[in-house]
Amino acid sequence: MFDKIKTWARSLKRQIFTLYFACKDERVPWHAKVFTACVVAYAFSPIDIIPDFIPILGYLDDVILVPLGVMIALKMIPKNVLADCEVKAEEMMKNGKPKNWIVGSLIVMIWVLIIIWLLYILIV
Repeated sequence: MFDKIKTWARSLKRQIFTLYFACKDERVPWHAKVFTACVVAYAFSPIDIIPDFIPILGYLDDVILVPLGVMIALKMIPKNVLADCEVKAEEMMKNGKPKNWIVGSLIVMIWVLIIIWLLYILIV
């Protein structure tokens, strides 16, 4: 059973990388790009709609929302584009994903600003 879960998670990760490359492809319609970009951003984001520390509910978005979004996005993208992007995704899975330090820094700055704002509200 644990092997099935690992295989499913690896497949989902590959699909997310496929969608990442599909977002950048000119052959994808704009509405599919927007939806796909939202799914990829949510999947890669450390910020969830339901925080993971909440028992049971915290992981529901990771188990339900992300796969559902991936499934819908994959249906919106032309098959020939998906085939090209799957090859790129497989190559990226072998080499490791790129790190985007700018986006990571931006997320950290947003959290710092939220904490400062909350402290300001509590103190004043």
